[in-house]
Amino acid sequence: MQHKQRTIKKAVSITGLGLHTGIETTVTFKPASTGYGICFVRIDLDKTIPALASYITETNRGTRLENDGAIVQTTEHALAAITSLGIDNLIIEITEAEIPILDGSSAPFIRILEKAGIEEQNALRRYYKPNKSIQFSLEETDTDFLLEPADDFQISVEVDYETEILGVSSAKMNNLSDFKSDFASARTFCFLHELEQLAANNLIKGGDLNNAIIFVEKELSEEESQKLGRLFGKEKLEVQKQGILNNLDLRFDNEPARHKLLDVLGDLALLGMPIKGHLKVKKPGHTANAAFTKKLLKVMKKTTPHYDPNTAPVKDIHEIMDMLPHRPPFLLIDKIIELSDEHVVGVKNVTMNENFFQGHFPGAPVMPGVLQIEAMAQAGGILILSTVPDPEKYLTYFMKIDKAKFKQKVLPGDTLVFKLELVSPIRRGICHMFGQGFVGEKLVMEAELMAQIAKVK
Repeated sequence: MQHKQRTIKKAVSITGLGLHTGIETTVTFKPASTGYGICFVRIDLDKTIPALASYITETNRGTRLENDGAIVQTTEHALAAITSLGIDNLIIEITEAEIPILDGSSAPFIRILEKAGIEEQNALRRYYKPNKSIQFSLEETDTDFLLEPADDFQISVEVDYETEILGVSSAKMNNLSDFKSDFASARTFCFLHELEQLAANNLIKGGDLNNAIIFVEKELSEEESQKLGRLFGKEKLEVQKQGILNNLDLRFDNEPARHKLLDVLGDLALLGMPIKGHLKVKKPGHTANAAFTKKLLKVMKKTTPHYDPNTAPVKDIHEIMDMLPHRPPFLLIDKIIELSDEHVVGVKNVTMNENFFQGHFPGAPVMPGVLQIEAMAQAGGILILSTVPDPEKYLTYFMKIDKAKFKQKVLPGDTLVFKLELVSPIRRGICHMFGQGFVGEKLVMEAELMAQIAKVK
């Protein structure tokens, strides 16, 4: 079943303190167009920070993104809420650098986004579905990830802090629809010794006893209880029988494991698209989550588009010729098999009949790299021309070719499959794309392309 992209119906705002900065921040969620993705906008700096793993710069006690000198930190709780609601396109305006901690969970973000209302958009949603199981381990944190192919998204986590108070615990989410009721309200947590260290390092300025579960591994002396009380503006703090401070009661028996699942979901949102697969994680944390998400991005870039010659193309050669001005022998794309607002997949059948093989090279025919670029660009031309109602009245012109790499020879008899994705939204007829060419499962070439369409006068 195909699903459409989603955004919110109207702008909504929420205000609170940043956990580490202690600065009051207002977050305003606004609708965004199809293919926009999720982006943070620092309105105090007039700078945009895409919610993508490539912008991660710090993972100590939260996930921080940075672009062009502008940062946004503690993004995971809001992003988990956005992911769980199936929102693909969203502008997140913020007045300061840190997303508010609120009650330490995703629940307040769920409530405010539902207040805005969710609406479908006129574009298909794209998913990442691995062709085979992907394993990843991060030795420094003793973390293991296993992503297995599946028709829907599932996630299970196991935590083990090797302490008497908080040992082995686990949580599993079988469907995103379960997130709101079973995971969104799970709050962040830490150990008392971590709390003292964070306070000594001038962090958790916005922390209070209403937004974090604090586990205590030792019996508190009278002096320590009073010191903690002063830190949080309380007369005295005591340890409950569960080994937590008497600031609040657990919402779930395994609330820490549920919150770790929440964090994984929020960090995984930085992949830029939803996943169809079953993810199993042992000992998750922001550093490991970020490393795994970046690993997936690399795998995705090398994933061959599925090409079934028995399936009718999205556009055949006649429909391509209705859009592109190119004609033989310079029409270098044969069919389009995928097309959305932000990506295109095209096919080029390479035969010995190509006239360029006569001179490149006699006795050792190889498709010139420059013609591979041209063929890929023609597929990209279909993407950009699909944005105007009368594509036959436009011509497409190259503006820039960057980061071109040729990894394998393309020979007669090969079938070239080109996959191009927008690097940024199309604006004023200018299209910036990242493209790859595959023969079978081999990546043979890649490049960044920029082109502009202009109306024929």
